[in-house]
Amino acid sequence: MNTTARSAARSTARLAAVQALYQQQMEKTPLPKLLNEFHQHRLGREIDDEDHEGEVYTDAEVEFFDDIVRGVDARRDEIDAILTAKLAAGWTLMRLDKTMLQVLRGGAYELLARADVPKAAAISEYVDVAKAFFDDREAKFVNGILDAVAKDARQVR
Repeated sequence: MNTTARSAARSTARLAAVQALYQQQMEKTPLPKLLNEFHQHRLGREIDDEDHEGEVYTDAEVEFFDDIVRGVDARRDEIDAILTAKLAAGWTLMRLDKTMLQVLRGGAYELLARADVPKAAAISEYVDVAKAFFDDREAKFVNGILDAVAKDARQVR
């Protein structure tokens, strides 16, 4: 897979991971069932919708998707503590939009655990994911929070 195709597949994996994490939070779907559902019915599969008949979901890097979803699930308490520390005084994760929370969790996980992904790329990618759901104000919020997370997670040693 060339670099452009891999980048697009990872972008799609990030968006799908945020959707999967949202579904997990809202429906309490067990992780194995959730991953299987996305593998079987979403990632690179035909869209099951009358308005999009014959269209196919964009290919995603499945291993990357799995790592983000599993990683956020396994490290949720740690990630949430880090995110909470970066919020303004008086704010809690419970006050955030549920989709926004998943965007931040995915981005924080990559910054903490995926040293192979450059800091600026991870932040930029999750700002783009935020733009799929929100306006520029919220995208700037994602940029600010993830930049603060990155300063701690990616300290030069």
